[in-house]
Amino acid sequence: MNAPLMSPDPRTLDQLEQSFHQQRSAYLAAPVPSYRERIGHLKALANMLKDHQEAFVQAISDDFGNRSREETLFCEFVVVLGDIKDAIKHLKSWMKPQRRRVDHSLYFGARNSVIPQPLGVVGVLVPWNFPLNLSLAPLIGIFAAGNRALVKMSDRSPRLAQLLIDLSPDYFPEEKLKFFADDGELGPHFTRLPFDHLVFTGSTATGRKVMANAADNLTPVTLELGGKAPAIIAPDFSLAEAARRILFVKLLNAGQICTTVDYLFLPEGSVDALVDAAKGIVGHRYPDLASPDYTSIIDDASFARLEATLEDARAKGARVIPLSQQQSNPETRKFAPHLVLDVTDDMEIMQREIFGPLLPVKTYRQPEEVIDYINARPRPLALYPFSQDRALVDLYIERIQSGGVSVNHALLHVGQHDLPFGGVGDSGMGHYHGRDGFITFSKMRPVYRQGPVDSMKLLIPPYTSTTHKVLKLMQWLVR
Repeated sequence: MNAPLMSPDPRTLDQLEQSFHQQRSAYLAAPVPSYRERIGHLKALANMLKDHQEAFVQAISDDFGNRSREETLFCEFVVVLGDIKDAIKHLKSWMKPQRRRVDHSLYFGARNSVIPQPLGVVGVLVPWNFPLNLSLAPLIGIFAAGNRALVKMSDRSPRLAQLLIDLSPDYFPEEKLKFFADDGELGPHFTRLPFDHLVFTGSTATGRKVMANAADNLTPVTLELGGKAPAIIAPDFSLAEAARRILFVKLLNAGQICTTVDYLFLPEGSVDALVDAAKGIVGHRYPDLASPDYTSIIDDASFARLEATLEDARAKGARVIPLSQQQSNPETRKFAPHLVLDVTDDMEIMQREIFGPLLPVKTYRQPEEVIDYINARPRPLALYPFSQDRALVDLYIERIQSGGVSVNHALLHVGQHDLPFGGVGDSGMGHYHGRDGFITFSKMRPVYRQGPVDSMKLLIPPYTSTTHKVLKLMQWLVR
């Protein structure tokens, strides 16, 4: 069981304060790293990953109880290293000042530009479900933009946190990057520091607290929150193929993903076919849930919550369909995949993000039913329509707002280097990844440069008939 929450060690708080001021002082002394320095920081991040791959894989698995090695390599290593490679390739163009138009009829000879400049010191609060990805992926944009960073790891990732604390000084000075483990309630203290930007990934409820704390310092925030992301299978799409793709994502990391499929809309009359397909898929992929291929639930409390969620659904009339012949195992925290049919809105499973291998299924007759249902609820972090009908897909995209969209698959939009990742409404605010991350962590500074002719001297008091003529001319020019 989780240890009771406690106050942070005062020494940790002192170190946190000192590290923040050390980074702020270093920023003020050298606020704009060169292109070469930024490339060096990005390469150091990649080298830290590659040099200690096996240690990272083992630490993450130990924190979970068992995390599939292949899932860690794909979700934590391949994605992050790909993002670093993409940033290195495009950084020079991202850093270039952007020329902007000037109205030369009013400001003759002037020049406008937007210069990307570092914000300063950025704070990152990391969740436990993809702890390496979600600590390093924001750092790509943060370092590309020339900033410094303090990173608070989750209290559920103690081994990984300690490994990062031990290894990072070999690659970065502390005035550039420092990691902190959370052995108590460090989060509120962390979010009250006067950062130049804060990045938080986690629950909507905690996101509200982070934003409230940040508001005291007017610190801008990027919030990547959760939500109940729906998938919609249209009648024209192969049910078997949709089930294969959806269950790949739903069972990845045992469903502990903020952008997983949280519930499924299925055409009326297709439930039995889905059940048969899902049982076959799970039986083939996970013939033994004790296999290291199947990831454990993060802790005892989360395992118990999933058990209670299923029991609540049963008690309120749902049909709970096991997709494996094996039972969930509280010792290893391997939770068996289930479909949950005939769900109603009063069930716990439909009221909060599941974060486990349970898939509620709702049926529909017309697309409008789907649109109305989703729009009556908080905006999800993702939307997953499955259809070969382009007009139907566009209808869902136009009528249903979400953080992101993957069409005819799920989750994969998150792994695209040149697509922004972020939520909307209850699922978050702000974006990062690729160029969008560079922009998020930069001050896109507007600069006006006066030309040789100062037309404004014609408007200097005292105002005369000449002033009135000039104003009439200006009014005519802007019509």
